[in-house]
Amino acid sequence: MAATSSSQILLHTAAFVSETLSQSDLRRHLLSTLRHRLPPSQYSQKKRLILAAEALENAIAAGSAAVRASSLRLCEKLLLSAPRSPFSSLLLSLIYGLSRRSVDAAVCLLEIFSTAPALARTEVAPVLFEELFLVHLLPVLQWYNRRRSQILPAMSPNLSYQNDDVSINDVSVAFSGSNSLSKMSGDQTAGLKELESSYERVLDENCRVFSEYFRAVLDNKDGRVIQPPAVVLESSEGSDEFRYDDRSSSNGEDEAGFDNGRYNPIWAEAENSVESFSRGSSVRRPRSPPLYPQRVALDDIITGHTPSWMSGGRPNVNSDSELEESSLEDHSLDSSADSEAEIEENNTRMELFDPGQNQIQKLKQPITAESSRSSPNRVMADSKNQSSSGKFTPPKDFVCPITSTLFDDPVTLETGQTYERKAIQEWLDRGNSTCPITRQNLQSTQLPKTNYVLKRLIASWQEQNPGIAFSPSDNPSPQIEPMVKSVVPSTSPVSVISQAAIDSALSELRISITNLCMSEILKESEMAVLRIERFWLEANMEWNIQSMLSKPPVINGFVELLFNSIDPRVLTATVFLLSELGSRDTAVVQTLTQVESDVECIVALFKKGLLEAVVLIYLLRHCILNLVKMDLVDSLLLVIGKRDDDFPNMCLKPKSAAVVLLGHIIGGSVSIASTLTSDKTLERIISSLESESAEEKTAAIGILLRCMQQDGHCRNTIADKAELAHVLDSFTGAKDEERFEIVLFLSELVKLNRRTFNEQLLHIIKDEGPFSTMHTLLIYLQTAAPDHCPVVAGLLLQLDLLAEPRKMSIYREEAMDTLISCLRNTEVPTVQIAAAEIIMSLQGRFTTSGKPLARASLLKRAGLDKIYKQRVRIDQLSSFSGEDDTLEEEKAADNWERKTAFVLASHEFGLLFEALAEGLKSRISELCSACFVSATWLVHMLNVLPDTGIRGAARLCLIKRFISIFKSAKDIEDKALALLALGSFIHDQEGMQEFNSCRRDIVKGLRELKRYTPLAFQMLKVFSEGQDSSAELWDHKELVQVDSSENGEVLSVVCFKDKIFSGHSDGTIKVWTGKGSILHLIQETREHTKAVSSLAILQSKEILYSGSLDRTTRAWSISNEGIQCVEVHDMKDQVHSLAVTNSFSCFIPQSSGIKAHSWNGGSKMLNSSKAVKCFALVSGKIYCGCHDSTVQEIDLVTGTLSTIQTGSRKLLGKSNPIYCIQYHSGMIYAAGASLDGSAVKIWSAANFSLVGSLSTTLEVRAMALSSELIYLGGKGGCVEIWDREKQNRIVDTLQTGTNCKVLSLALDANEELLVTGTSDGRIQAWGLN
Repeated sequence: MAATSSSQILLHTAAFVSETLSQSDLRRHLLSTLRHRLPPSQYSQKKRLILAAEALENAIAAGSAAVRASSLRLCEKLLLSAPRSPFSSLLLSLIYGLSRRSVDAAVCLLEIFSTAPALARTEVAPVLFEELFLVHLLPVLQWYNRRRSQILPAMSPNLSYQNDDVSINDVSVAFSGSNSLSKMSGDQTAGLKELESSYERVLDENCRVFSEYFRAVLDNKDGRVIQPPAVVLESSEGSDEFRYDDRSSSNGEDEAGFDNGRYNPIWAEAENSVESFSRGSSVRRPRSPPLYPQRVALDDIITGHTPSWMSGGRPNVNSDSELEESSLEDHSLDSSADSEAEIEENNTRMELFDPGQNQIQKLKQPITAESSRSSPNRVMADSKNQSSSGKFTPPKDFVCPITSTLFDDPVTLETGQTYERKAIQEWLDRGNSTCPITRQNLQSTQLPKTNYVLKRLIASWQEQNPGIAFSPSDNPSPQIEPMVKSVVPSTSPVSVISQAAIDSALSELRISITNLCMSEILKESEMAVLRIERFWLEANMEWNIQSMLSKPPVINGFVELLFNSIDPRVLTATVFLLSELGSRDTAVVQTLTQVESDVECIVALFKKGLLEAVVLIYLLRHCILNLVKMDLVDSLLLVIGKRDDDFPNMCLKPKSAAVVLLGHIIGGSVSIASTLTSDKTLERIISSLESESAEEKTAAIGILLRCMQQDGHCRNTIADKAELAHVLDSFTGAKDEERFEIVLFLSELVKLNRRTFNEQLLHIIKDEGPFSTMHTLLIYLQTAAPDHCPVVAGLLLQLDLLAEPRKMSIYREEAMDTLISCLRNTEVPTVQIAAAEIIMSLQGRFTTSGKPLARASLLKRAGLDKIYKQRVRIDQLSSFSGEDDTLEEEKAADNWERKTAFVLASHEFGLLFEALAEGLKSRISELCSACFVSATWLVHMLNVLPDTGIRGAARLCLIKRFISIFKSAKDIEDKALALLALGSFIHDQEGMQEFNSCRRDIVKGLRELKRYTPLAFQMLKVFSEGQDSSAELWDHKELVQVDSSENGEVLSVVCFKDKIFSGHSDGTIKVWTGKGSILHLIQETREHTKAVSSLAILQSKEILYSGSLDRTTRAWSISNEGIQCVEVHDMKDQVHSLAVTNSFSCFIPQSSGIKAHSWNGGSKMLNSSKAVKCFALVSGKIYCGCHDSTVQEIDLVTGTLSTIQTGSRKLLGKSNPIYCIQYHSGMIYAAGASLDGSAVKIWSAANFSLVGSLSTTLEVRAMALSSELIYLGGKGGCVEIWDREKQNRIVDTLQTGTNCKVLSLALDANEELLVTGTSDGRIQAWGLN
């Protein structure tokens, strides 16, 4: 037996390693197979091995040499520290191969043959076993053939090549494996099983022996020749002892019949030829003349030429061209010719490989099931006699033992036997529960997944052997008469008949093509298309025939039929043929797109119901400029809604084509996505996530992403129906843009309005990927484009936050560093904005449409509840099923918010605050707004986070920016958010020092906000604490004073927007506008005949009402130019004080009580027993101040009367009336005589208890209330100002005159302007500064 050199070993192992590294699908399958074969004892090491596999994938995908080297070192370190297994050995081999350490790679690869020989030769590296091991094991094959012949002497095939007389019409040439099983006795079956078991053990032992031998050859450094070990022939029954045979390979190579060292008893009955094939870059190079039967080219069949290695004569010693063209060159080219003895010996040896009949070879190359509408049976036929031209049959492992056909969907059972899925399913459906060959009981009748490695090998074999075709063995289709007759590939006289059959078939095809292109009779052209379609389906097409159909005149003929035919069968056949041709030849696509009307015709047919045309449109998609404008969406949805069984078997599934096209259309017009959000449509698109087509899966992800972006309410349906494991599977092999699409899809998906659901989805994303999702995202983040980094970092950070945030994490550090660097990347503003928005959305609160609620929730905390409810209430009502769900979701949201804020704020001791402060200085409004909300949120969360010193960092970075925003912002919401952030520093000594520098400006802003939010009021109290006098906080400056004494007393004043209205005792109403320090009169009207005693504004309708002693009330519309009377109401009594609502008014008449007057004309007297001096109408209740100092409440709904303060007797004949009464924030303020030292008493409207009083000697005639102050006007022309909360005077008295009374007071809506009206006819305005 010849020794093997180290160069030969490295040649084969390097080919395997190179192919595995270059083919991601093959690599993932091999690693998945070995991972599932790990023994239970090594389950603890499984995570380490998976991490190593991920590092290897990252190294392969890395564009940087440094990153690749780092990943390889990490992977190698992990594997060397783990127990050795086939999984780790294969990983090490690939690592060393990627590192160009070929010897180490070969050694690790050979370890698999030593530790798991059966797995290595059948599933991991069958080609390597055939090329490196099998050449040494021919004695084993000879021994096996001999033993098998002893067991089945009567069934041994005829090993003769002498009979060439094969009938051309005899197509029943396949040997049925099932028939051979039926002919065997029980002893023969048991003997075959025992023989197969022994054969497997012998092969395993030989793999171990020769793997050690090959490793010894690689370790040999001194150049000496190491002879191969003895071959193991058989084992003793029931023991592990083996018998060794030292016979030379010349004696051991005369019997063989098994592919890849594996025996299948069914197919051993049919034939014994061993198929040689190459996969990827591993090229088979047998000896010359070849050891295995070789293919006969079609040209040789037609010309009758016999290859030199099959002829009896000696080949040309100066030319090896025929062998080179067939890639059958010998490894050793020491001699350019073979001796006659060698040729005869090899011809004799070939009898052991193909003892059966010649197969009847069809004319054309096979069309696979994927490219044909009806999958023709690809039968491996055997024959009783072999012609001198030979026949190269497929490997037995490629053929189903039940159907005798090439595998289309192979499945491997737990017994190790492989069958066609449909055949074995039928076997099981008949009630069987055993393996058809081994007869072993099956633990489960649920079939496993497709054996993709075997399926890929079959496809590779078909691609590398394009000249081979197979004919049906037993049952040719009865429906369609074959158009091409089978011929025998022989040099016998029947070759003349074969040539005639070929010529006849080609002639018929040419006639059909001619009729298609030239005939002016539509029916002839239609029949021609149907014949061409039948020829395509039945005949195994060869490339020269496809080129005949791909010529432009033929394509134009097909298109003409599309324009003119109305026969659905013809149209379907035409579209089918064009699709098949276009999928194989881009020139066909170019021909179809040269004329725009051709494409429009195809599109029109598709929209009219020819749904198969979607595949053809898919092939033309890159050449169609206006795909979006063709209005294909409805038709595409119709295709997507159908089942695959509703369509013929084409080169591409119509649903896949439709989904890809829909993805292209939506990519060009995102608004279309809003039409796809029905549950049924979404479910069909979601089902494409499970497709085997990577393009379809990627398109489905893009469609679903855009649906969520357009209509976020569909997010719940997608989250509920989508299997995210399929999405994660597609991430590894995707391109960068596709990877980002997947990450963006996952990021959008976790924006549900229920925090618990979001965290469930995050757990699924984290745990269900084929590899560690977090590690995969980490590697992708390191190489992603700058505009992709914020989204990737945001998703990675959310996955990391599922664990305890206080622990260190490399994923968290990398994600945070990326977000901060993106936020500071001023060269790319879009990246800055994306990073700021990602940080803002990490708060974790969203609406049902997926919009972040960070700003709205902060406004709620700042006290602007109404704004918050307006934005989210309707959106949130449909979110939860009950109060318990709401509480649970709120708790989960709070927990997530605390975890996230802690991680963001604590990173690098508040480094994020610096980046946010820089963003707040930006002139880009989107960036500044997002940074403002994020900074406000994080600073506010410092109040609930543990104090780790980061508050100081936040103060140094942000407090000045927040103060600046608070002082300059015009928007109330921005002021409130800045106030919320500043509230985190108000109890901080260093923070108060910052406030003192701009104390007055802050107080002014707080006064503006105090009527919107109680937070401003609370901060105002903090600013006034510890002061001996708070007068510095309030500064009333007289703005203007006008004299209207010609109109008498100013009985009433009111403010509305930028206008002031005054009512005078002569019946005049004046309209004023304030511009700086000037009170400008814009209108004066006198439509009342007597004094205007009161004015009231109906805010909802912007109408001014005036009550007069002339017994009328007038309604005035308010405009920029002034007022205009629109309605006059006859009150039938003098109106002394007036309050209005939408439906009625109340006033004090000349007599006692209060009169309620409906705008429809009716009236009613209330509290007629009391002389009411003043009243206030609030929320359906009237609070009355009476002439006898009684204070009462009248409920207009129930009509009940309650006494708040009991009246007193007259003192010295004088009455003690309540001159004015006001209601504010649940309190009733009543002003009267100061007999007991308290002119103003304060009562609780809830329980009528006295809660305070103002100790003033002023005879109060008018009163006005703000959110913090009480203004009292009285005799002497003075106005006192009191603190409403502390109930003490806080400023000096405002003096309006000396010999007058203050009869009326009014505040504007912003509480910045105080207007007074006096008895001497003066109007005075004061500004609060």
